[in-house]
Amino acid sequence: MRTDSYNLRKNSDDYKIIPEEAERTARYIGLDERSSLRLRLLSEEMVCMLPRLLSIGSGEFYVETRGSRCELHLRITPTDMSDVDRDQILAISTSGKNAAAKGIIGKIWAAVEVMLDNQAKVAKEMPFEFYEMGMSPEYNVYQVWSLNNYRDNVRADEELRETAEWDELEKSILGKVADDVTVGIMNGVIEITVVKSF
Repeated sequence: MRTDSYNLRKNSDDYKIIPEEAERTARYIGLDERSSLRLRLLSEEMVCMLPRLLSIGSGEFYVETRGSRCELHLRITPTDMSDVDRDQILAISTSGKNAAAKGIIGKIWAAVEVMLDNQAKVAKEMPFEFYEMGMSPEYNVYQVWSLNNYRDNVRADEELRETAEWDELEKSILGKVADDVTVGIMNGVIEITVVKSF
């Protein structure tokens, strides 16, 4: 089942539609109270991304379900690629890491920026370790950054388990509750999908 699509604009009251639609979907597919709360929490985390994402264009939100698998979809269509704030992506610290990519939501936003810059062939020489660790090895048509791939790579690296990256994953609602979060760009449209199976 796919819900109606909701249009989102910058500085809009539409943001409240996202948690409301998540709750409606949870009732419709018969989730228990705990699972409904988790879906709502994930939708609220998506709302946290909206101010940054909608600063570069208009958005669309919908929920798709297959049995007890829920996907929260957020699509952003940039109005003008020159509107993208490249200062954040270029704010590389002396350690070689993106100073702006703090927290899971920051990393998701930075993945979007890298993909936008990759389309302009700007970011190829930039060392974004978290970005490379999250890239899906099987992308053919378009790039896909996956929180699940990132999480698996951090888990597998003993040294990283002692760092802030592990701490971020442990404290993040998206990192702990979502099965996966993917970021992809196709034909200039950014798509962020939060996946959870109950």
